[in-house]
Amino acid sequence: MAVYLDHAAGTPMRPAAVAALAEAAGRVGNPSSVHGHGQAARAALEEARERLAAVLDCDPLEVVLTSGGTESVNLAITGSYRAARGRSDLLVPGGEHAATVEAVDALVASEGAHLVPLAVDAHARLAPAVLADALDEHRTTAALVSLLWANNEVGTLNPVPELAALTRSSDVPLHVDAVAAFGAIPVSFRASGADLLSVSAHKVGGPAGVGALVVHRRAALSPLLHGGGQERGLRSGTVAVPLAVAFAVAAEEAVADLAAATAHTARLRDRALAGLVAGLPGSVVRGADTAVPGARLPNNLHVTVPGADGEDLLLLLDAAGVSVSTGSACLAGVARISPVLLAMGLPVDEARGALRITFGHTSSEADVDALLAALPRLAAAVR
Repeated sequence: MAVYLDHAAGTPMRPAAVAALAEAAGRVGNPSSVHGHGQAARAALEEARERLAAVLDCDPLEVVLTSGGTESVNLAITGSYRAARGRSDLLVPGGEHAATVEAVDALVASEGAHLVPLAVDAHARLAPAVLADALDEHRTTAALVSLLWANNEVGTLNPVPELAALTRSSDVPLHVDAVAAFGAIPVSFRASGADLLSVSAHKVGGPAGVGALVVHRRAALSPLLHGGGQERGLRSGTVAVPLAVAFAVAAEEAVADLAAATAHTARLRDRALAGLVAGLPGSVVRGADTAVPGARLPNNLHVTVPGADGEDLLLLLDAAGVSVSTGSACLAGVARISPVLLAMGLPVDEARGALRITFGHTSSEADVDALLAALPRLAAAVR
């Protein structure tokens, strides 16, 4: 049986979410319609919104449903820039997700935006002092700060509340991409201090094709889609009620099980790490120290294997029935060195040997056994 260790790319749907999706998909009704069927759909939609708000620790009005993390990130960045009344600077750390990088690049190319890159440390962490210096310099011209809560490749966590305190004191809005963090660590929009926060269902055991942007009441945001004025006028289009319902069910279950899931995935991660250190001489764990509580995602193990190409290892592991990745799934099929590792200061030759191994709610000790049985042997062959 194939072993799946790429939960950062998307984790299997939870049975309760599958059942909720099937049940909701059997109903008819557009939530914008005024007749009985439409109002029943509206009631299901608003219940899902309330349940999502409860697990995200925000007001239901602040939950804007989208097609997923990428749309949420694009709405946050492009919408904030267009609403910024002439402010042109976008402050973004190195090593961000492709959705952020490409959205910023598009604004720079076509709308006069100016990227202000923020240096990250060797673990892909943004130091508060770096952000403070940038805010001092660009206080009157900054339209937005956008950053990851958890790096989706190496798993390092940023000190979001501390960074948010700096942006608030400078009166600059903050967008936090929490797609990798939500469901893996506690995420509270209210406690984060962020103005905007992106999440996605397929990272927590919900269906692909639905996500949310949490938009604080104080945030100024221009819509990207125009039409019926759904989602507070910020995201027009008929909302997919079955997807929203299943998202809410998955999110509730992920948060309710968080303590046990964290302990489970961290135990598997640490066992895999010990086996790889013993079986892969010279391999290096990337990202924050796994022994420091709260420094990185508990389910993430990122290693570089000297003398090996990560793409070669990925393909050989796949042939052996073990699925991992070399980095973000949004760069799948693209032969390029990870921008995250380059932003961390790794030389190209070292960055080339990257593997990301991520665990989830269906992972087991047998999965770790299969990984440890295959990877050292295949790495030796590649070397």
